Parts: sequence; structure tokens; C-alpha cells
Amino acid sequence: MMRASSKSSGLKTAAVTLFLFMVVCFTMLPFFQMVVLSFTSTLPRDGIVQGQFSTINFRNILASPLLSGSIVNSIVYVTLNVVITILVALPAAYAISRYRFAGDRHVFLLLIAFRITPPVVLTLPVFILFAKVGLVNSPLGIALVHCVFNIPIAIWILESFISAVPKELDETAFLDGYSLPRYFVKQLLPLIASGVGVTAFFCFMFSWVEVVFARILTVTGGKPITMAINTLYGFRTDIGLVMAMTLVSLIPGLAVIYFIRNHIAKGFVVRS
Repeated sequence: MMRASSKSSGLKTAAVTLFLFMVVCFTMLPFFQMVVLSFTSTLPRDGIVQGQFSTINFRNILASPLLSGSIVNSIVYVTLNVVITILVALPAAYAISRYRFAGDRHVFLLLIAFRITPPVVLTLPVFILFAKVGLVNSPLGIALVHCVFNIPIAIWILESFISAVPKELDETAFLDGYSLPRYFVKQLLPLIASGVGVTAFFCFMFSWVEVVFARILTVTGGKPITMAINTLYGFRTDIGLVMAMTLVSLIPGLAVIYFIRNHIAKGFVVRS
């Protein structure tokens, strides 16, 4: 009886393992195809047969000012967006968490409600405003408009982490002679580092893949990597080059996840 039960349990485990393996293979199949195509010459070239394994696509990226520049533009405006968002959201989240004022909860809910506004609704007024102040075709312009959408969610995330820190810690630090900025840096930030990591992750993901404002605010220059990939599609699309650019666009995201993976894991555990 025990042998039959053990055999049945082993079959179930094997079935579950096989199912998970099939799901992983199905999920990774597009990624595998993308990698293969990125190292394939998909258009006839001098000295390279169509369909041949080659690094020509990546060499073309480095040789093209538009493509290589778009990678730099994306890294610049995403970094600016994350830094500005966290610098603004931290004191705002602390104020909402620690102080009470008339309409504080309503302000908080309005911030969250603004976050669910479709970005396309604000494209025209944002373009007119940024055109007047000279921020069109600039990574700074894209970073600032992304902050408008990222700051509410950043405040919401950080407020919950700050609220989890006892207020007595603030009072003790102030009695010990700490100023508010020093308390932030020396004591509070280490305690909510996971929250900052989760916030940075969400801000990065929104900015890196966002295309609406990137399309509107980059007419002639300053194009991010998403728009550079879009310009590669045409009558005779070089699929290998498109896949190479797509593969390159995944690298910064994977690097961010790798370096803050512990903070993300801890942050989701704390929030759950």
C-alpha cells in the first residue's frame, strides 16, 4: 500500500515537473527565436549570405548614431526619472505618513487617481507646454513627464514602508540631536531600502517601455530605444537588426532586476 502511494506521488511530481518545463519552454520560445534572429543576417549583404550566423546586426547598431544614441538617451532619461521621482516622493511620503492635515487622505487618493489617467489624454497639453520651454527632443523632457505618472505610485509605495517604521524611532533620533535630513539618510533610508528598491523598479519599468510620450516629445532628435526600434520597420524591414535592438533593450532591465533583486523580494514580502 505504501509502495503504491509512493509511486502515485512520484508520478504526480513528475507530471507537475513536466508541465512546468513545458510552460517554461513555451514562454521562452519567443526569446530564443529573438536571440537566434539577432545573430542572423536576414538581408543580403556583400560578403554575407542571407541566413548566415553573424554579428553584423550588433555592428550596425554601434555604427548607427541613431541606434546607439537612442540607447544612451533611454538610459539618461530613465535614470533622471528614477532619481527625481524618489527625491520628490520620499519627503512627500514621509509627510503623509507622519503628519495629519486637512484633506490629507483626499490628497493621497487624488494622487493615486491621477496615476490611472491614460497618458494619451495629456499628450497635446504636455507637447504645447514643453515646446514653449524648449524641452521637446530632450531626454530631460521625457524624464519630467514620466515623473508626473511615477511620483503618485512612488508616494503610495514609500508611504506604506515608512508607516511600518515606528514613530518612536523618529522621536528618539530627534532627541539625540538628529536633524530631519540626517535622520533620513542615517536611519530611515536603511530601514526602507526595500521600499526604495521596489519604487525604483516600477519607475524604471514604466519609463523604459513607455512609448506614448516618447513618440510625441521626440520629433527629430532625442529618440529613446523604443522609438528607434519603431523606425526600423518599413517596406524592407531588417528583422535581424530589429531583434538585435530588442535584445539590447532587454539588457538594462535585466541588469536592474539583478542588482536590486534582494530589495524587490523583501519589498514584496513586506507589502504582502
